[in-house]
Amino acid sequence: MKEDNRPEVQARQACLSKAFLGLLILLLAFPFTGVKSQCAMENNVFLPGERLQMEVYFKWGLLMPKAGNVILSVNNTNGGATYRYRLLFKTTSMFDHIFKMRDTIDCYYSKDMQLLRSQKRVNEGGKYNVDDLTFTYNEGLTRVRSHRYNLEKTKIDTTLVSENCMTDMLGATLFLRMYDISSMSTGDVIPFRIAVGRDRVNVRFRYGGQRIVEQGDNVKFKTKLFYMDIFDEAFTETKEAVEVWISDDENKIPIKIKAKLKVGSAEVHFKSISGNRHPFTSRIVIPSS
Repeated sequence: MKEDNRPEVQARQACLSKAFLGLLILLLAFPFTGVKSQCAMENNVFLPGERLQMEVYFKWGLLMPKAGNVILSVNNTNGGATYRYRLLFKTTSMFDHIFKMRDTIDCYYSKDMQLLRSQKRVNEGGKYNVDDLTFTYNEGLTRVRSHRYNLEKTKIDTTLVSENCMTDMLGATLFLRMYDISSMSTGDVIPFRIAVGRDRVNVRFRYGGQRIVEQGDNVKFKTKLFYMDIFDEAFTETKEAVEVWISDDENKIPIKIKAKLKVGSAEVHFKSISGNRHPFTSRIVIPSS
């Protein structure tokens, strides 16, 4: 694929790439506490075979076209000894003409939900990159070897260290779902870190209370709202850069996400879930008259 070097095209592509990075962070990044051992948690929310589908939209002015589709799935791997949590992202045919993206993230967990490895394979605008994160835990520290490379060379090879638990962008999803948000009060703040390349991205979460989210004329969801302050250049501002609505049931899945970006904004909307462990009681269907 021939690269278009026009400044306006490069700027638009960079914006889309950063926007997707931001969407991953906002979609997936939430804190984890109440651990049994260092950075481990009990799985009481999902069964292998669960599959979640979402749609991504970008908004410029009055326009809000659909930009892509996200699939999140979890399955057994390594003979049942570990879980593989996978994200697939694909831009729509319209956005393929602007900036084609085909991204895959795989997270591998022990059965006590310690994140062992994360691999992000990115094919964006004809460029291929891999982010390979390896996690180790000892002496109360989390160490992450961050290795980024393409087909020609290594771009990053470093180790990030945190006195607290640290995760990748995708892996934090499961920790959110296992976190007991029922005990949180409006205004509660929780700091968090995510490993991205050479950086530890700082995130701050504030609980905003219960909300109803409408989807079309006949469907509503009972949710809990979280405001997210993200200290990353992909966002227009850090305070309340993102709003996230989580289903108010035992599944605790993202129903809607809204992010402020340097150019426009982005939204992620829930589409469907299958193989869920718990009844999807937060979804309310209103019969047509």
